[in-house]
Amino acid sequence: MDRPPKVLVVDYESELYHEKFKNAAKGLPKQSIDYVVSLFPIATWIHRYNIAWLVRDLIAGITVGIVVVPQSMGYAKIAQLPPQYGLYTAFVGLMVYCLFATSKDISIGPTAVMSLLVGQCITHITATNTNITGPEIAVTLSLLTGAIAFVIGLVRLGILVDFIPLTVVSGFMTASAVTISIGQWPKLLGLKSVNTQDPTYLIFGNFFKHLPETKLDAAFGFSALIFLYGVRFLANYLGRRYPKYQAHFFYISITRNGIAVIFGTLIAYLINIGKTTSPISILKTVPAGFQAMAVPRVDAETISAVGSSLPSAVLILVLEHVAIAKSFGRINDYSINPNQEIIAIGFTNIWGAFFGAYPSTGSFSRTAIKARSGVKTPIAGVFSGLVVILALFALTPAFYYIPDAVLSAVVIHAVSDLVSGPTYLKRLYQVSIWEFLVFVAAVVVTFFTTVDYGIYASVGLAILILLFRIARPRFYSIGRIPLSSPDLDPSLASVAADTYQKCDYGTVPEENQQPYLYVPDNDPSLGHLAEPLPEGILMLRVDESLTYPNSAYITDRIISHCKAFTRRAQGVISKGDRAWNDDTNPVKDAARAQLPLLHALIFDFSKVGRLDSSGLQAVVDAQTALNRYSGHHVEFHFVNIPDPSVRLNLIIGGFASQPVQNRLYCINSGDSYSGTNDENHQPNEIMSLPSPTKDDPAHQGYHSPAYSLKTRQNKSSTLHLNGSTIDTRHSHSSSTSTRYTAIPLPKDRYHFFHWSADNAVRAAAVSLSIREELQYYP
Repeated sequence: MDRPPKVLVVDYESELYHEKFKNAAKGLPKQSIDYVVSLFPIATWIHRYNIAWLVRDLIAGITVGIVVVPQSMGYAKIAQLPPQYGLYTAFVGLMVYCLFATSKDISIGPTAVMSLLVGQCITHITATNTNITGPEIAVTLSLLTGAIAFVIGLVRLGILVDFIPLTVVSGFMTASAVTISIGQWPKLLGLKSVNTQDPTYLIFGNFFKHLPETKLDAAFGFSALIFLYGVRFLANYLGRRYPKYQAHFFYISITRNGIAVIFGTLIAYLINIGKTTSPISILKTVPAGFQAMAVPRVDAETISAVGSSLPSAVLILVLEHVAIAKSFGRINDYSINPNQEIIAIGFTNIWGAFFGAYPSTGSFSRTAIKARSGVKTPIAGVFSGLVVILALFALTPAFYYIPDAVLSAVVIHAVSDLVSGPTYLKRLYQVSIWEFLVFVAAVVVTFFTTVDYGIYASVGLAILILLFRIARPRFYSIGRIPLSSPDLDPSLASVAADTYQKCDYGTVPEENQQPYLYVPDNDPSLGHLAEPLPEGILMLRVDESLTYPNSAYITDRIISHCKAFTRRAQGVISKGDRAWNDDTNPVKDAARAQLPLLHALIFDFSKVGRLDSSGLQAVVDAQTALNRYSGHHVEFHFVNIPDPSVRLNLIIGGFASQPVQNRLYCINSGDSYSGTNDENHQPNEIMSLPSPTKDDPAHQGYHSPAYSLKTRQNKSSTLHLNGSTIDTRHSHSSSTSTRYTAIPLPKDRYHFFHWSADNAVRAAAVSLSIREELQYYP
């Protein structure tokens, strides 16, 4: 029987660009077909539609429809539009979305946040452009934001959403809820002297200033609020008390908005009998049907007027919708396609512009109701749309006497759920003070200005923090802890030692068989147990990819850290040769003379997922500076390289076959040494450390391996074992008794790349001992 293998040599063959293009061209026809099919997800499930789904969708759709009618009219008032425009917006979103949807739960229509933005935009534009009407502004916004979102989805740029943290979404939704609620207070009490289009802080102050002017509307408003919160609280309480009837109480709770509007309207009608002027503010005439249906009139003047609001409008449109869709997808165990959702919301708003709608997006409250109603498919939105049509064509005469105070109560009750509670804020503060500041920025800026500026401030601050984290990654000096230390778990040390002994790579000195745990020196739990690496060897870890934003910073940190723990090759420098910013003195010189020369620097690359040209140059520059500082070549070793592309870039940078000194080569070859070694000239580099060739992995210094591992990037992997080939692409087989092949710790084809920190330190220590034996150091 053959002897078990001792060395596993790993190498990655890079896929050439022409091969990538060739493979992409082969798959282009199929990808094109898949792309077109993906634009209409309804085609993948409509053929499975059945009666059971229909019943559930019908119930959920009607339930949402009952809620959306009063909410839409209230939100239209926030948008500074007549109430029927809220119904137009709700109808289009509900009817069209199902064609493109990948979320069964989400409900499209007017929302509080978008209505607030549209209202502020209309107020600002009509104040300076009297020839542009509010509906024209709303339609233009719907068409342009929809077109922009549609293009973003088509070209698959939904990844941009991932750059906006959830904190920003929570911040501007909370800010909008507070702004909307305070803006509804004057209408709730019938205060006509308060301008609800002022910044929120002014509305807040003027509300209390004009409080003595409270009208009869307050009775309707407060009664509606008490009723809405009372029914919800009672339904939730009884649902918990009697779980058997929880569904019944849920549907009773859902009807509270409609009941409040119906009773408020009935009472308002009764008190207006025989009066020519209503004692309270009422909705009055709501035109039946789609009176605003037409081809949108979009001219340069209107586009220029709404241009400043487009970025924030698109941001809200996409962020709110995708965030809600993802949230309910996780809750109900299905995945959504963000790009397809952006296409859906884009097309919905383009189509909505022809019906006189203003921008619509996903609604959190109505989506939650739809999900709890047991919806099965996006077709439920069609049934909600039919309820809106019924309201538009049959119920508009009854809308005349709806009290504005009752609609304000409905709006305040709806947006209160958007406010982030104390528990969320406490957790956010504990997790990250910076994210908490992003949240606060969104709320504060919106409160004192507008929702546009609040969004820009919070998004800008979030991106600034992200860029700062990328440009200034955490940087650690690594120490090591012997795993046989009595301060650690003896059982763990025993297991580690046994594992190490099984990975036999040849003759290893007894003193080097000690396994170690490598931790940052400043680790709060284990840092005090860490001991330094052998003299002249340092280890560093960077917790971020090495790219152009942080390359200069990383170079400086590497050099300064190495200089702090090692000495200069020249030793003491005379005053005349000393740099102007060198503040050393005899005492410091004497202390630094005791430091070792830097021999090797080991990088833990486990967190470096990408290495671009700037990052590679940073590592090269650091090595060049340290070579000059140390007076000889400093070895750079790399541990735990996570990606083959990072490894390839290091090879391109020359770190796979770094030079060794002539004397080392000569002593091994028997030749004479005649190199130079002054401060301005590196030792002659006539060879690289021995590396195996592709044809012979055992070439020059490797023990002949019984097998080797070669992988092609993005391809399957094969393991060559004693002449046999084993496919390693699958982690398990179809057999019920799966057997796994135990392998020793792999060894990279190149000597300076390692799969364990112990091996890296050991390799550096071996070359250091050779240097010391040859007395190469000055």
